[in-house]
Amino acid sequence: MKKDNIKSLVTQMCKELLENIELQDKANKNVVIDYLQNAIMTIQKIDDSKIDSIEHAKLAFTNAYKEIAKKSILSYKKTNGKFEELSKLQQETFNEFKPHIIDIPAITTKFDEIQSHMTQEIQKANEIIHMLSTQVKDLEEDSNLDALTKVFNRRALNKYLENITKKGSLKHELHLLILDIDDFKQINDTYGHIAGDKILIFLANLLRKTLRDGDKVFRYGGEEFIIILNRISTHKCVEIAKRILYNISSNTLLYKGDSVKITVSIGATKYIDGDTPNSLIDRADKALYRSKSKGKNQLNREEADGN
Repeated sequence: MKKDNIKSLVTQMCKELLENIELQDKANKNVVIDYLQNAIMTIQKIDDSKIDSIEHAKLAFTNAYKEIAKKSILSYKKTNGKFEELSKLQQETFNEFKPHIIDIPAITTKFDEIQSHMTQEIQKANEIIHMLSTQVKDLEEDSNLDALTKVFNRRALNKYLENITKKGSLKHELHLLILDIDDFKQINDTYGHIAGDKILIFLANLLRKTLRDGDKVFRYGGEEFIIILNRISTHKCVEIAKRILYNISSNTLLYKGDSVKITVSIGATKYIDGDTPNSLIDRADKALYRSKSKGKNQLNREEADGN
């Protein structure tokens, strides 16, 4: 691993560790030990030959922080609920016995102090919930991974294509595939959105297993995925796309005892000098439209000249 990559990983790790500590009222050395042990395991899994592997390791630190933040939010929500229950019970008890009590200024004062303390704690809990929710939202917006499928997200795709198109001319061929799950709305209507989510995860995992190490998978939005194939001929691109079609259509997902079969339609195109991210995706999208209109579960290509 290059020195710059090591420095980048350590910087990311330290940043997330410090933010973890800041979020905890009573941070101790065990928090640091646990975090470092997880970090060691993450770094040990890095394949030095893969840039993606290093990027995923950096994101793993961030994702660990997100999980801690989410757990903290749930914890404070529970605390908030308990305080509200106690506050309500205290008030009901006071109201019930107040008519029967004679000369209770001291007790009233004490109850008021308890009530004030509870109100302050509830307000503090709500402020922390808001702060943590905001931080989790910011982390999700900064992440390059799709939260559901764990493949790269649209933000990462935009950055990647911008970097590619800035170069103008490429030494090797680059092909872009856009995949859309056929009849996905019908699947959601029939089996529910949880089944839809499981299908998206299933598809993402299958794509990772089918593609080469250097290929990249992005969730483009909803039920659409984009695949970038680098250093590959048009003939080989078609072979891979057809293999994807076969692997998806020949696999079955089991959900609550039901067998759910899915197919996808694919549109493909090749990068040419002068392409922008939009022009590249637009061509693939036109090819995808033809795949859909011709019966689905198939591949079509769109070349730069429109043929």
